[in-house]
Amino acid sequence: MKQKYDVMGMTCSACSAHVDKAVRHLDGVQDVNVNLLSNCMVVDYDENKVNDAMIKKAVEDAGYKAALETQSVQAQKQEETVDDKKKSLILSFAFLIPLFYISMGHMMGAPLPSFLVGESNMMVFALTQLFLTLPVMYINRGYFQRGFKSLWHRSPNMDTLIAMGSLAAAIYSIYAIFMMGYDLGHGQIHQAHQYMMQLYFESAAMILTLISLGKYLESRSKKKTTEAIEKLIHLMPSVATILKDGQEKEVAIEDVQVGDIVVVKSGQSIPLDGVIIDGQTSIDESMITGESLPVDKTVNDRVIGATMNVEGYIQVQVTHTSQEATLSQIIELVEEASSSKAPIAKLADRISGIFVPIVIVISLVTFILWMTLGQQTFHFALTCAIAVLVISCPCALGLATPTAIMVGTGKGAQLGILIKSAENLELLSKAQSIILDKTGTITQGKPQVTQIEALHMSEDELLTLAASIENSSQHPLAKAIVAYAKEKKISLQKVEQFEMLSGKGLKGWIHGKMILSGNQRLMKEHDIDLSPVEALAQQLSNHGKTPLYYAYDGQIIGLIVVSDVLKQTSAKAIEQLKAMGLSVYMLTGDNRLTANAIGKELGIQVIAEVLPQDKEKHIRDLQAQNQRVIMVGDGINDAPALMCADVGIAMTSGTDIAMDSADIVLMKNDLLDVVNAIELSHAVLKNIKENLFWAFFYNVIGIPIAAGLFYPFFGWLLDPMFGAAAMSLSSVFVVSNALRLRFFKPKYQNQIRKQEVNQMEKKMNIEGMMCPHCQKHVSQALNSIEGVKATVDLENHCAYLQLDHDIEESLLVKAVEDAGYSVKGFE
Repeated sequence: MKQKYDVMGMTCSACSAHVDKAVRHLDGVQDVNVNLLSNCMVVDYDENKVNDAMIKKAVEDAGYKAALETQSVQAQKQEETVDDKKKSLILSFAFLIPLFYISMGHMMGAPLPSFLVGESNMMVFALTQLFLTLPVMYINRGYFQRGFKSLWHRSPNMDTLIAMGSLAAAIYSIYAIFMMGYDLGHGQIHQAHQYMMQLYFESAAMILTLISLGKYLESRSKKKTTEAIEKLIHLMPSVATILKDGQEKEVAIEDVQVGDIVVVKSGQSIPLDGVIIDGQTSIDESMITGESLPVDKTVNDRVIGATMNVEGYIQVQVTHTSQEATLSQIIELVEEASSSKAPIAKLADRISGIFVPIVIVISLVTFILWMTLGQQTFHFALTCAIAVLVISCPCALGLATPTAIMVGTGKGAQLGILIKSAENLELLSKAQSIILDKTGTITQGKPQVTQIEALHMSEDELLTLAASIENSSQHPLAKAIVAYAKEKKISLQKVEQFEMLSGKGLKGWIHGKMILSGNQRLMKEHDIDLSPVEALAQQLSNHGKTPLYYAYDGQIIGLIVVSDVLKQTSAKAIEQLKAMGLSVYMLTGDNRLTANAIGKELGIQVIAEVLPQDKEKHIRDLQAQNQRVIMVGDGINDAPALMCADVGIAMTSGTDIAMDSADIVLMKNDLLDVVNAIELSHAVLKNIKENLFWAFFYNVIGIPIAAGLFYPFFGWLLDPMFGAAAMSLSSVFVVSNALRLRFFKPKYQNQIRKQEVNQMEKKMNIEGMMCPHCQKHVSQALNSIEGVKATVDLENHCAYLQLDHDIEESLLVKAVEDAGYSVKGFE
């Protein structure tokens, strides 16, 4: 089973490496993913061999604490962490500023109080610094507690480096105070003055304060990396209105059971996944699927929990509890992906495990060498040793990958692209071939009338007779013809003596005349002359289309072609996949003629007449040629192929998510999102490489400078205070760089959005929306206006308006302003 834990006490990648090692060594643990960014750990283990208590003890033996995670307090816990760091930082600066002024002010010509000036006040000068330093050390005592605890457990981490560097400066300064007292007592004023100039209290306090500043900025930045998950959590309604014995009753969302009937009124969120049993409405599913336009729903249509009921009253029968709902699955999927590690992170993990001990050794060697050389003072050697300790940053190494993964997978979720793990994200960017299932992936997956050829009558007359006979059949092709006739508002005729002729078609009587619907064989059995349509039928067959023949009163009256049509975006998506350098294949069970016709139209290679169980073999054939293969299918019939591929992508409706077989799930059922997913993977991998380069480059350059390696040649020497600042900023830089992924824009999202805007009358730019609740208020305000169908886009701070008639802008503006927001114009 898989279990998630909060891990307390981790501050750098060395910490996460030690926790990983401690838990992984337990017999029965199959996999461990420790996430420094969210301070959590996911353990996959055999319940028969290991349990929670054993896992927690392993973590504690490594010097940390573990507890089962509770999702509801995750965001609050992070908020408290940021607030605590802020309070500690303010207090630290309150003591550091006067300390720095006293210790360094005289060097800059700043005036000092008379009781701190002169040889007679040397002890007062030194003790004042000591008493200003002690509170800073106490406020930041966590570094010492965690640092030396981890050292005791033989797993030193970043806190160990900070604690050793700060304490070394403080202890030497205290030693200097004792020597000052001794020299003053023996009348050696000059010697005492030398020790007074070797006080490092400001360095000890500055190191702790600057590191705390970096940690605070890092925490604030890290909090932003989890915004995507927090937004999803906030979307979940807390209550639902259920209908029981004819009475409406409000209950907690956790108390709603499968089979309960919930009432959803206009402007309310749908509490849970279910099926509409009464009413019709339009539903804004943008927060789940990313689709900006509302979707019309009626009886027997499925609805997704947390989506917005734009207009209309509906009753929904619940099909999934709050733990099983689509939104809960999405949150779990995003969190799981955020906690996983990409293969590219393995090098950083290996280095992190040995990084701190190596730095401690380098620091000791630096001190010994400078003292042994005899050309520099004890002060110089100590400064270099402390600088090495405080500039070394395993934290940046540890944050390089998880920050990018967290932001990237969160951004993917906002776009309706659910990525199961970081490994899949990396493999996606390295794929060379992509195999696409035809039905439901490239095509709509539902037969549609694409052509009508009528003889001796009009198309509507042919359609009337055809739909009337097909109305008694349950065949998918028959349903497509009936649906098309209803769209055209064709009135159906009464059919008598209806017969289904297996393998041939349908037979019946309308107005006392026989009507036939089916294939050539049926027509020939009834001596129907097909010569008027033979050439056309042959031409259709050559293009992979299958016509249905219709005869009435003994003569052919026409053909109707029903086929599975291409999705609107399929051609554009395939064009872009080929432009990315991917070899594109279509894998289908359809007959070769039909498949080749589609393949020729799209310009892709075709593998046809393949049984579902044989699709896996074709993927393995490509893999045998050293090809990394992406498989895109519906996630159910294609499950073996999806699991066999290097990356399996499921095209779903957003409610029937095949999470077990697919590595990536596309909520919008749009092939262009495959292009966007690959584009996102490239952006995330590029960001990770940038972060790793910075982390490695920083340490490779910073440590030699701190050790004084360049001092004999260029006179370069690093003050420990600047080393502490650089260490903090390196982590902030890595996290900030990862946050740039929040602004990732798919190449085709803007084009599609422009098309949608053109279909509508107006786009309204709105200021002041901060959260999903704001989005809900604006949506309710606009949709309450008769003739307005509004979709509110929180991310882009706008609303897309579909108007039934001309509505004055002032009325729209007033509705938004009355809701508490401001309008910045229309487009």
